[in-house]
Amino acid sequence: MKTLSLGRRSLLGALAAPGVAPALAQANRFPERPIEILVGFTAGGGTDLDARSYARALEQRIGGNVVVSNRPGAGGELALAATARARPDGHTLGTTNYPSLFTIPIERQAQYKLDDFAPLGNLVSDPSAITVHEDSPYRTLADLLAAARRDPDKITYASPGVGTDDHLQLVLLQDAAKVSITHVVFQGDPQLRTALLGRQVDCMGLNLGAVTAYPEKTRILSQGGPTRSRFRPDVPTLKELGFNIQMASERGLVAPAGMPAAVLAKLREATADIAQDADFKKQLESRFTEPAWEAGEAWFRRLKAEEVQYRALWARTPWRQG
Repeated sequence: MKTLSLGRRSLLGALAAPGVAPALAQANRFPERPIEILVGFTAGGGTDLDARSYARALEQRIGGNVVVSNRPGAGGELALAATARARPDGHTLGTTNYPSLFTIPIERQAQYKLDDFAPLGNLVSDPSAITVHEDSPYRTLADLLAAARRDPDKITYASPGVGTDDHLQLVLLQDAAKVSITHVVFQGDPQLRTALLGRQVDCMGLNLGAVTAYPEKTRILSQGGPTRSRFRPDVPTLKELGFNIQMASERGLVAPAGMPAAVLAKLREATADIAQDADFKKQLESRFTEPAWEAGEAWFRRLKAEEVQYRALWARTPWRQG
């Protein structure tokens, strides 16, 4: 009994220590209003659908309402900048896309930097893919590249934005294959599909999961994963086709930097739990994307290391030029 009594008094003393009790109280009150998740692309795309699955799961774990707001533009920069500027109280979160999260500040005077965010974690990996209309004369990637060599800049390639994984796949491929292809930007997956199906562009860069979910009248020529996907084992990787290129969209969640530690810990714990939840994983897999959980701090350490590599790529092949 004596030991239990001392332990209890020690705990009460710790809770009474300056700053500890208020922080715990703040975490217990959180959320005090609806949480908003900002998405940098139009509704209906992979990032948007992942955010909505996460929002429903977050509501179940911390209570309150979680809403998803789409703020498309500038390859996702507008939503990321709004997240960085938001009050750091946990009520505004933002979705991220690899590699544009850190390539945007490399290639332009961006409205945010990595240090403006508190990372919650990465959730998804979805390889970049190159797709044509099913009636396209280009039956293989080799066909497409041969046409690009014959007529430089005549082939058009659509992507969701400069510096996105889909665009950087093109940058790397052009460099490796010594071709020149015209890059055309759209604001989201639905617009890309419409442009391809309407024959407004010759091919598009869009993630494998997104194309597989809506396969009608399309043919996927390649994908940028390290190995063939279990969802599309018929699609060869760029490495198989002779190009040492690996590219995928990784999608995660961040909050503004400077959040109260207890609130950040609560969000990180909930995010880690969601990432491991069987139903959440099933939702991702139903969209033909791979669950790829990586905890916040470790995730950002990797991104900062890879940022160095992309700065070297920018110096060699500035992707603003296509």
